[in-house]
Amino acid sequence: MDQKHNIEQFKGQPRLPKFAIPKSYHLYLRLDLSACTFSGLVNINLSILDSTKYVVLNACELSVHQVLFTNSLNHIFTPCDVVLDADNEILVLVFEQVLGTGEGVLSIEFSGALNEQLKGLYKCSYVDKGVRKNMAVTQFEALHARRCFPCWDEPALKATFKITLDLPSELIALSNMPISDEKINGNVKTVYFEESPKMSSYLVALAVGLFDHIEETTADGIKVGVYCPVGKSDEGKFALEVAVKSLEIFTRYFSMPYPLPKLDMVAVPEFFGGAMENYGLIIYRENEMLHNDLRSTADKKQRLTIVVAHEVAHQWFGNLVTMEWWTHLWLNEGFATWISYMATDMMFPEWKIWTQFLQETNGGLRLDAQEQSHPIEVKIQHAHEVDEAFDAIGYKKGSAVIRMLQGYIGEEIFQKSLSLYMKRHAWSNASTEDLWSALSEVSSIRVNSMMDGWTKQKGYPVISVKSKDHVLEFQQSQFLLSGSRGDGQWMVPITLCLGSYERRKSFLLESRTENLDTSDLLPTSGEKNEDEYGKASWIKVNVEQSGFYRVKYGDELNARLRKAIEKGFLSATDKFGILDDRYALCVACEQSLSSLLSLMDVYKKETDYIVLSKLIDVCYAVLEVLRDALPDLTNALKEFFINILLFSAEKLGWESEPGESHLNALMRGEVLMALAAFDHAKTHEQALQRFQAFLDDRSTPLLSADTKRQQAAYIAVMRNANTSRDGFESLLQVYREADAVQEKERVLRTIASTPDPNILVEVLNFLISEEVRDQDIIYGLAGISLEGHEIAWRWMKENWNFITNKYGGGTLTHFIRDIISPFCSNEKADEVEAFFRSRVTSAFAMNLKQSIEQVRIKARLVQSIKQVRQPLQHLLKQFACKG
Repeated sequence: MDQKHNIEQFKGQPRLPKFAIPKSYHLYLRLDLSACTFSGLVNINLSILDSTKYVVLNACELSVHQVLFTNSLNHIFTPCDVVLDADNEILVLVFEQVLGTGEGVLSIEFSGALNEQLKGLYKCSYVDKGVRKNMAVTQFEALHARRCFPCWDEPALKATFKITLDLPSELIALSNMPISDEKINGNVKTVYFEESPKMSSYLVALAVGLFDHIEETTADGIKVGVYCPVGKSDEGKFALEVAVKSLEIFTRYFSMPYPLPKLDMVAVPEFFGGAMENYGLIIYRENEMLHNDLRSTADKKQRLTIVVAHEVAHQWFGNLVTMEWWTHLWLNEGFATWISYMATDMMFPEWKIWTQFLQETNGGLRLDAQEQSHPIEVKIQHAHEVDEAFDAIGYKKGSAVIRMLQGYIGEEIFQKSLSLYMKRHAWSNASTEDLWSALSEVSSIRVNSMMDGWTKQKGYPVISVKSKDHVLEFQQSQFLLSGSRGDGQWMVPITLCLGSYERRKSFLLESRTENLDTSDLLPTSGEKNEDEYGKASWIKVNVEQSGFYRVKYGDELNARLRKAIEKGFLSATDKFGILDDRYALCVACEQSLSSLLSLMDVYKKETDYIVLSKLIDVCYAVLEVLRDALPDLTNALKEFFINILLFSAEKLGWESEPGESHLNALMRGEVLMALAAFDHAKTHEQALQRFQAFLDDRSTPLLSADTKRQQAAYIAVMRNANTSRDGFESLLQVYREADAVQEKERVLRTIASTPDPNILVEVLNFLISEEVRDQDIIYGLAGISLEGHEIAWRWMKENWNFITNKYGGGTLTHFIRDIISPFCSNEKADEVEAFFRSRVTSAFAMNLKQSIEQVRIKARLVQSIKQVRQPLQHLLKQFACKG
């Protein structure tokens, strides 16, 4: 009874006890890919720090067969009790004798099954010469190394790893380190890998299968290898090129060489995330690493570049210096996101990637304006809570506040600070405070005083700006889409310009209100004409959208900015910001929908990709709400949106121009897809003709990759599926015959865009069938038509037990977000809450709350729109008359 009571003390704890900590692992694994099982032996060199009768480590879904502990005097201890606690994922070893302090080796024999949940050591399948075969892959972040072998599965408990693997002799084995030796015994090959440097358990990796291989050696002698599906090595060349360049960029930037002898990248057919940065062996989902010049689109090429740079950056930020605990996850993900854009900009300056970084910032702003948001440094009490921390706050807000801080203290000081941080914490662990300490030391600024508000509290401010003579009045308050008033306060780096980008001012807004005299920014009377610099002069706050906040202007300043947009005085990033802020203020019911639509009309002849992309996003979002509020105005609103986009559509056309810019290729697709979604008759007609030509001849130039990338033709097919099933059946056939994973993804992203309820149910059943890989269902869920969400919700409720049994927590969040958050009524929010009252789990609890809050935010907006029906109807008629 006493012993059982003593074991209870280890249950429900956020961290493992530190009686013993690992120094090194010698791991042997034997794989049986036919039976989908594995067995193993791990010898763990331990330091016993406190005399103890207990050794507690992590294990999950493993069978433990034999355990021995050998101390430094070669005395062997066998535990009298071995307790595998499934709920807490711990292995408690109870010894009759006290284990004294000092060194020793813990040996554990174990076995397990290759699971199909894409976590731990799992199996996925591939086709070799027409035969389906199994391969084995690992995904250990955040808590899944324990599913492969018993270990201290916490990021701070770094150790070295020496891995030996038995596998079928015809297959290739990859791990973090190079192979030191191989021995073949009949059908079994034993592969010995070199011992790794110190690293966290979640970064250990294995991949076993058939691959084609290409490689390059960097100027520093690092072998960079790319492993692709058989026959597709050419499709790995671009990723290899990006990885080599990224290694060179980060080596220079951090003033520290890549620390391992090799870096391999492997594309596998089934992988939950986009990619995982395991030390020395980055594992990718196939469609995130493979690139085909003929079939890959401009946006996929861009995404591939950013993803590869992101994962390579992790080799320093995350792997060499690792967060001390999951609370500091943003140190990994926020920095890797920010610096991947920096590297991409160096490799492809013509892409103007920093303007597109605004989409990252915007993702953070959207989520962080909800009451159900969380701080960047989210308190992770129990490790299982970490899965929901991989969200827009850590990645997008995290990267945005880093860029804001870099702009505030200067690029050179920022780079020197990061180099110091790397050197100081290499092979170890760090917290946010350690980073602020390095930045403060180099910059002589108390960085933590300024930044704690941005990382330790949720939310961000809206800066209200009014003009009185030459004085600007600034006021900050927490911005919440719900209309509630938060009590947050921040130190805000304010940037502004007056009438020209030459006339700038910066200051730190430290209080709730502050006045600023702008007299020194005004030109002399003879310098410029009155219209440009006199009373009508424009003032733009948050220049180039460098700060993580929103701006609300007084009526007079709004009118001046509108004129500045019309006259072409503003940069693309500032036009993006003005529209984005106005939309957010409209959703929060702080400014009217009419004022938003009037502003959108000013963007009619916009030709910059990032501004058009934002304009289209706002069109989709407004249509979603208006369709619920005033359904009879839906067609008039669609016509207004079509008229806004026609100028750019006609200028771009369907065909790419020889040598046209990367951004034009991106823009064409965005615009055509939007016109197809808004049921523009001519776009549908052209799209359906091109789709038929594609069915007749798959190599037709009439449906190039970048046109298909928007999936304009596929959307047109599905928007017309209610009148003809032929297109739907044909699109299914395209999916089934597609060899390229990118083509399958394009079909999945569009196939649920049908307004027909019966076909949508067929599509949803198809998405959860064996024809669609579990990892790929997220593409289809994101593309459900506005008309289809009630059908999708009913379908999800009917299939919920099947869905929860088949899909893991990460995929469940996509079901929740993509099916629930488009609703716009409190009644529907109540219905969702009632359904999940007895079904919610920690895997998606936060995501569910956020989705329901989004519904209630839109419900409030719907009510406000219903009260201004007449003015809106009149405004839309005015727009229609203008044409």
